[in-house]
Amino acid sequence: MLAVFIICLLVSFLIARLAYLQIYKNELYTTLSTKNAIDLVPVEPTRGLIYDRNGVLLAENIPVFSLDIIPQQVTDLQKTLSTLSKIVEISDSDLNQFKKQLKQHRRFDEIPLKLRLTEEEVARFTENQYRFPGVIIKARLMRHYPYGESFSHVLGYVGRINTQELAEIDQINYSASHYIGKLGIEKYYEEDLHGNVGYEEVENDASGKPIRVLKKISGTPGKNLYLTIDSGLQFAAERALVDHRGAIVAIQPQTGQVLAMVSEPAYDPNIFVAGISQKDYQELQQSGEKPLYDRALRGLYPLASTIKPYLALEGLQSGATTPEFTIFDTGVFKLPTNSRIWHDWKKNGHGRVNIQTAVTVSCDIYFYQLAYKMGIQAIDSILHQFGYGALTGIDLDGELPGIVASPASKLKNRGTRWYPGDTINSSIGQGDMQATPIQLASAIATMANRGKRYVPYLLLGEQVPGKTYIKHAATPLEPVKLKDEKYWDLVIDAMQNVVASPQGTAYQAFGRNYNYTIAAKTGTAALSRRRNPDEEDKQESVPEKLRDHHLFVAFAPVDDPKIAVAIITENSNNAIETARAIIDYYLGSQNAAREPENKAQQTSP
Repeated sequence: MLAVFIICLLVSFLIARLAYLQIYKNELYTTLSTKNAIDLVPVEPTRGLIYDRNGVLLAENIPVFSLDIIPQQVTDLQKTLSTLSKIVEISDSDLNQFKKQLKQHRRFDEIPLKLRLTEEEVARFTENQYRFPGVIIKARLMRHYPYGESFSHVLGYVGRINTQELAEIDQINYSASHYIGKLGIEKYYEEDLHGNVGYEEVENDASGKPIRVLKKISGTPGKNLYLTIDSGLQFAAERALVDHRGAIVAIQPQTGQVLAMVSEPAYDPNIFVAGISQKDYQELQQSGEKPLYDRALRGLYPLASTIKPYLALEGLQSGATTPEFTIFDTGVFKLPTNSRIWHDWKKNGHGRVNIQTAVTVSCDIYFYQLAYKMGIQAIDSILHQFGYGALTGIDLDGELPGIVASPASKLKNRGTRWYPGDTINSSIGQGDMQATPIQLASAIATMANRGKRYVPYLLLGEQVPGKTYIKHAATPLEPVKLKDEKYWDLVIDAMQNVVASPQGTAYQAFGRNYNYTIAAKTGTAALSRRRNPDEEDKQESVPEKLRDHHLFVAFAPVDDPKIAVAIITENSNNAIETARAIIDYYLGSQNAAREPENKAQQTSP
């Protein structure tokens, strides 16, 4: 009887407990059960595409299969990796990248082990997938740059998110992302290109394996960007500069839009996307050709004689010279208080010259005397008005400001005082004077505009897929104002003669048979001290890396400027011929009638 009572008591307790759990605690345990069965999986947004101004695709996303591991579902990770390597080829670089990502992500995240599996590797793994719980093949989109080295310094590249970047980004928005813009446009406009993360509610079985997707919460794809770059002009510039180290920047003067931006040699950004090996990266870094170095944005070069038109303007408006004033150039110059002799680039000088002739023939002696009369403060002032010594504000990271030589900058950088001889050196763009190609291009575009200035920029417009295309506007800057507008015409006429007159320093190299007007200025940045002026003509006897750099700035047509260019060829005198090829292409019949800024809107999806 006692046994029956105990049994009844236990059964009653069991029924009561079941009733408590099933009825009173039903909502709690139903919620816990649902949480066990359903995962909220983040979905990476589609990265925005990048086009040139005419709708040419410069950066795309291509479908690939990757081998991903979910660490939480793997019992023995080291053994799994070892066994996987017998089925799929896994490099040391793949392993190193995976281990870095493992530290940065949660254990239930899908972490790529190898990107871009071949069809054979996909087939081999699929046959053996039952042996690898927590290892999956994932279809994903991978960044690809169809033109390889072309545009590499403009576009930059995407790479795997590192620890420092992980601490700076919105980790929720990047919960499904493994890549981020590292350089160039990819980095500067990362927020626009990335988009916003989406989610999927996924039902799992008892083992945690996904069964079906219950609900999708759509994210926002990244914006498609349209650049001011003209890919045809970019290719023409690269062809013209082939086999030469240097940089080219071409700007539309009326807006500041950058039409071409070339730094040679370049690199293939695609090798960084999947993860470059330490060995390959060191080879690029240590290369004497410096392919990773963006010369257009960061290259610091003497202004050389490209400085002379700006000094001519300052000399005229300050009254230090006049259009009628002349000197007789014998080829030598001495300061009244110094016995040192400064030579003209032409051994016996240019004879009688005025301000216009001095610009056309690039007479050093005229500008030595003008600089001595004006003083360094006047030189400093006019150069700053044209944007030298400051960042241009272009929409790329890493730009350098260059140096406008002055007593203050010399004291700061060298710790020594300024001497009159420093002013003489500065007057021909030597000494401490340094500028980047983007500064040179921006300044000559200002000259083309007769003082109107704009911030150089690369983003022509943007568009969220399926929505309205939004064009970006030019940003004006404080203009350069002269006391008399005729000074613009006087100096620009002299610059026209640099190419058009037989006396001009670009007359021979630029050649004939062109059907447009052009204003230009040449420059030679001497890298080694010469024993006499005639050594300019003996550069072939000097080791290549000690040969002069050559500069060329120009705009055309003169009365309605459509293009302004700045070109630097390192240890090479190919700058003028390079400019001819670029301007011929851009102003050629195949381009003359186009309205490029409308193209992006017409071709945008």
